Amino acid sequence: CSKELHDHCRELGHVPLIDHNPRGGEKEHFEPADEVRYRERTVAERTNARLKDEFGGRNIMVKGHAKVMSHLMFGLLALGADQLMRLRR
Repeated sequence: CSKELHDHCRELGHVPLIDHNPRGGEKEHFEPADEVRYRERTVAERTNARLKDEFGGRNIMVKGHAKVMSHLMFGLLALGADQLMRLRR
């Protein structure tokens, strides 16, 4: 959350969405539009992490793009079913 990191991101033409670490001070909050983008990004990151860690997306032991795509789609199907089961609890 350093100023240099924010400046570098802006020089590259990016919008930095870095959560502020207060380090004993006061926490800086995002602008409302950035807050929405940050929440959406973290949902996508959690989904990708679960796909890799729990549903076989990290170790794919098949060759060929069609087989890899099938493997990942079955993982996404299982992830979706798991999320629906969590909603029912």
